[in-house]
Amino acid sequence: MNDNNNNKNESSVRIPFANPQHASIAKQVIEVDRELQPHAVKRELRLDGDVLVATFSTLTVRLARLTLNSFLENIDLIVRTISQFAHDAEQSSTSHSLALPSA
Repeated sequence: MNDNNNNKNESSVRIPFANPQHASIAKQVIEVDRELQPHAVKRELRLDGDVLVATFSTLTVRLARLTLNSFLENIDLIVRTISQFAHDAEQSSTSHSLALPSA
């Protein structure tokens, strides 16, 4: 495979979240998994406020499609997980207070 930049396919996607914390969580979750074909797929993730920006560079159009589909499936799972648990986590963190025993 030629590593010439003219033969690369570049795609970017911007995923908005409810707040910067949710975008950061998504970025951290995705960063854990390395690309299966690092010689053929390069991924760059960055945050722009409450937006997760992902840029992919692939050697073929087919890899671009597969990579983007996989990424969006991961984002879907992350968004559903955040929406399921974020409200409970926020309530839990604000409702717990330190209870001191009375003297």
